[in-house]
Amino acid sequence: MAEDDHPDGIALSRHSEGQYGVPLMELRELMEHRGSEGYNLIQTKYNGVTELCRLLYTSPIEGLPGSPADLADRRKVFGSNVIPPKPAKTFLQLVWEAIQDVTLIILLVAALISLGLSFYKPPKEEGGDDSESEAGWIEGVAILVAVIVVVLVTAFNDWRKEKQFRGLQSKIEHDHQFSVIRGGQDINIPVGEIVVGDICQIKYGDLLPADGVIIQSNDLKIDESSLTGESDHVKKGEVRDPMLLSGTHVMEGSGKMVVTAVGVNSQTGIIFALLGASQDEDEKKDKKDKKVKGDNAGSRPNTAGQNVPLLTSDADTKVDIDQINPQVPTGNSHNAVNANSTTKVSNGKDAEDPDQKEKAVKSQENTSRKEKSVLQAKLTRLAIQIGYGGTAIAVVTVLVLIIKFCFTEFVTYKHEWTSDKTAEYIEQFVSYFIIGVTVLVVAVPEGLPLAVTLALAYSVRKMMHDNNLVRHLDACETMGNATAICSDKTGTLTTNRMTVVQSYIGGIHYKQIPNYSTLPETFKDVMVPGISINSGYTSRIMPSKDGGLPDQIGNKTECALLGFVLDLKQSYEDIRNEMPEGSLTKVYTFNSVRKSMSTVVPKTGGAGYRLFTKGASEIVLKKCDYILDCNGVPREFSMEEQERLVSNVIEPMACDGLRTICMAYKDFVMGGEAAENEVAIEKDPDWEDEDTIVSGLTCILIVGIEDPVRPEVPMAIKKCQRSGITVRMVTGDNVNTARSIATKCGILKPGEDFLVMEGKEFNKRIRDNTGEVSQELLDKVWPKLRVLARSSPQDKYVLVKGIIDSKISSNREVVAVTGDGTNDGPALKKADVGFAMGLSGTDVAKEASDIILTDDNFTSIVKAVMWGRNVYDSIAKFLQFQLTVNVVAVLVAFFGACIINDSPLKAIQMLWVNLIMDTLASLALATELPSEELLNRRPYGRTKALISRTMTKNIIGHSIYQLIVIFVILFAGADLFDIDDGRGNALHAPPTQHFTLIFNTFVMMTLCNEINARKIHGQRNIMEGLRRNPVFVGIWIGTFVSQIIITQFGGYAFKTKGLSIDQWLWCVFLGVGVLLWGQIITTVPTHKLPKNLFSWGSHPPVPDRHDLSDGPESNAQEMDVGGRRGQILWVRGLTRLQQQIRVVNAFQMDLDSTHFDSYDKRSRPSVISLQSLQNAQKGGVSKKPVLASSPEVEEKSTRPWLGRQENLNEPKDMNNLEG
Repeated sequence: MAEDDHPDGIALSRHSEGQYGVPLMELRELMEHRGSEGYNLIQTKYNGVTELCRLLYTSPIEGLPGSPADLADRRKVFGSNVIPPKPAKTFLQLVWEAIQDVTLIILLVAALISLGLSFYKPPKEEGGDDSESEAGWIEGVAILVAVIVVVLVTAFNDWRKEKQFRGLQSKIEHDHQFSVIRGGQDINIPVGEIVVGDICQIKYGDLLPADGVIIQSNDLKIDESSLTGESDHVKKGEVRDPMLLSGTHVMEGSGKMVVTAVGVNSQTGIIFALLGASQDEDEKKDKKDKKVKGDNAGSRPNTAGQNVPLLTSDADTKVDIDQINPQVPTGNSHNAVNANSTTKVSNGKDAEDPDQKEKAVKSQENTSRKEKSVLQAKLTRLAIQIGYGGTAIAVVTVLVLIIKFCFTEFVTYKHEWTSDKTAEYIEQFVSYFIIGVTVLVVAVPEGLPLAVTLALAYSVRKMMHDNNLVRHLDACETMGNATAICSDKTGTLTTNRMTVVQSYIGGIHYKQIPNYSTLPETFKDVMVPGISINSGYTSRIMPSKDGGLPDQIGNKTECALLGFVLDLKQSYEDIRNEMPEGSLTKVYTFNSVRKSMSTVVPKTGGAGYRLFTKGASEIVLKKCDYILDCNGVPREFSMEEQERLVSNVIEPMACDGLRTICMAYKDFVMGGEAAENEVAIEKDPDWEDEDTIVSGLTCILIVGIEDPVRPEVPMAIKKCQRSGITVRMVTGDNVNTARSIATKCGILKPGEDFLVMEGKEFNKRIRDNTGEVSQELLDKVWPKLRVLARSSPQDKYVLVKGIIDSKISSNREVVAVTGDGTNDGPALKKADVGFAMGLSGTDVAKEASDIILTDDNFTSIVKAVMWGRNVYDSIAKFLQFQLTVNVVAVLVAFFGACIINDSPLKAIQMLWVNLIMDTLASLALATELPSEELLNRRPYGRTKALISRTMTKNIIGHSIYQLIVIFVILFAGADLFDIDDGRGNALHAPPTQHFTLIFNTFVMMTLCNEINARKIHGQRNIMEGLRRNPVFVGIWIGTFVSQIIITQFGGYAFKTKGLSIDQWLWCVFLGVGVLLWGQIITTVPTHKLPKNLFSWGSHPPVPDRHDLSDGPESNAQEMDVGGRRGQILWVRGLTRLQQQIRVVNAFQMDLDSTHFDSYDKRSRPSVISLQSLQNAQKGGVSKKPVLASSPEVEEKSTRPWLGRQENLNEPKDMNNLEG
């Protein structure tokens, strides 16, 4: 196409592939300039942004043609919008990590020593039996095989888990789409497909996916704190500052930009590349440092929402680290930031300074740490307690065995230690050592961390089908403890399908759509153009693809008004074509402060300007001095008439649950005579003086917009209330509208004592004489508060913080919050669980959240509560099962050592029970599906014991039964079953039926107790819901079959000897007895047991993460926390429990500061998140602010959001929380 043939005069064809008017490096250098300097450079070097588009062969109006060949060529030349990750860990690397476990290493060493000694042949004594010594090697090999199996299973689980989360992550990356213009059409594409030359439509709440230059903008304000550290929003415009950077947030306004840099060539990508280079050097230096572990698993989203798969083109590798020197004229900027770090990067040298990097890492570890979740804190405490107990019993067992052997051998029989018997004695000691290690292995619930991981991972996967996209794993179980939900109204409790059902025009209240032809000309002149132009041009009504109701695209309130225009049989598109977005003089976009939107357009013939305004009715009416009467003639609008209009029209609409919107206009007449309601001007007014411009308006009409309550919401709220969760509505709507909707939903009930108030009244009640929020005053309001109307995001934050910080209840409240706007970020971060709206939510809100509701429906929150409680119960079920096994196995081994100098359960048998069978049990019990029954109880709370009194009763009761059965068989089994006595046999004696009976009976009782463990609240019907869990049934049957094979054919390897049918029937009978015994235990009243009988994990969690603060108090706290951490580290060396709990941590927090690609470091990776560079700012907030873990733990400091230092309680803060 020739240049003149194109509508905007820009040639889109070029002579050859890869030939553009601006090279890659020049575009990168262009984006390093800011403010007027950037604008001047574009004007002097390229003669404006239009010429820049020409050089990139794109059209500012039509965009790229979108042909595959053109897009591929642009990716080849300028790179793709991805950040190359490091490769995922190999299976061998995961195997190597799994084998690092101290317990397994001890077992491995003991098995090798045992194996080595078995091949040592001491001089034979006369009459010796060769068969015993020949079988000595089998036990060592069997333990080796068991360790290898455990390592392979662990590595496979890690590999599968990483693969699952990479899949979830890639789904999120694909779902993160951005609006671009291609071939003249506005389409949404995944951010990874954006190329240089694309024309992007940007709007309020967007997370910019690439660098670009503004073509057209309306009232655009950007939060660049993620890159520059500047807390104030930066005003952008075609002349003011046209440079837009990836990873920054659109806090207000809208516009279009041409993409100039993507992926590793964007400013964010350059910093990522610097981080990658400096980390590579650090890894080379610190390979011996065991703190540095692993690479990031799979692709991840970076701050700009860019996908991060493997390298896809040569252009992606063109970043020369030595030549990178991002310069920032403003002085603080990009050099100061990375993905999640405070490390400064100017020319690469600072990043390579080990001392500075170490300080930055330590600083970041302190600034971004977060309190453990409820379940994690309880499990950590439980791990410590079990670790102490298990270690003590293991050491005592070994000492008893060794002392008894030495006493018997050297004191009773008076034998001497000769060189001939050295090997025999050492082998005996090694066997005792193996028993001791095995007791320790059995004492520690190895399957618990796997049960935690499986329960969470399984729940996360299933929750996706229930429209809950979990971004941080711990939010899943935290939701089960929620006691309060602060919900939005629009879209969450209502359908978000808005329609105009009432209107007030010219003094007439219409309950149906008026006849447009009968309206006066004045209304026709201002009403339809006012709606069409004074709305986001991205909002539009599209025909339904399936022939149903038309699809509403964009802001739903604006779509309702556009639908009103269509119902009047008019076309808003024709008006927009006559007045394209680029011709608008000034736009004051909607935000939470204005609660209105205004647009200034030039009048035809250049005779002045016309201002259109729409917004919350009571707010816009206050700015109106005139109103159009029934003839379309403006007349004065007195205060008395305004009040009459409010009481006669607006309040009745609101009481019907309608959202009321007022529309008004104002004319600026240039060079002519102005009417009474017009303003005469001789030159363009100062459009920045908004208060003056948007005043003295003329009211056109008021509309009532209906947004029906979702039919399923009242029942969902009733379930919440029944389960002990208080639901509060926090909305920006009129108080009467909010009260009406809350009543329909069931939040407000007749006769109940509750509060419904507006934001102004709320602030009056909770602030003291100095204007500061008083917790004492807030505590008088929030317990009864059910509806907060006309509220700002600041009000929502104050409410959430106040509920969390309150100490008036015995347990700290656990608060969940929903949000969709950019300014909901602080409340979403502050809440224990933040829910972002997947359909209507902004990128900023999604990034601040823990869970994304993909259907924006309140019922999905109730499902999240069920899943959260199910996770907690799944862990409790496994604990009940596991601890019963542990208590019995440990006591049998200990008393066996004390009484018969041997453990009735052999080391390899206990390994089978603990490492293999319990792992399968964790899978079986972790895959229980939630039921409505979970909503029939109140939340557990943060301080309730992980092991309840009912569970304690079951553990002790079943342990007594199993111990009695095992000890009866041990001491009387030989006579009862008429078999050889297995007690007192030599070290390598052949297996006996006596000890095989003990082993098999123990396993049968354990298998039946696994069925008992499915119920932990005293239910009698333990079979209920069994058919809904085929995984449990399959694993149970598989374990039973495996036990038959091991018992009958295990031989020397498993120390078993085949049993007869009669013996098998006795084993099964004694096993089934556990089910009958369970019914007897259930009969014992739980309330008569002492409360503190078994309160493991019940104390308030001790935060092992703390804020940075100065002074001696800080040091004292650090010492105290350090001592606690020392305990945890000590236990970690003995048990895989604490080590594997970090698997759960692996998906709850943002990327680590320095090792942001280190997935398996287990302490900072991110799952399914659109990561933000903002979290890196020193003094900025991490994933969440530190929360008090209990009423006894004070919050040391409140971190600002997005690097802001202002107090959120100060009124000025709203200026920084716009949009």
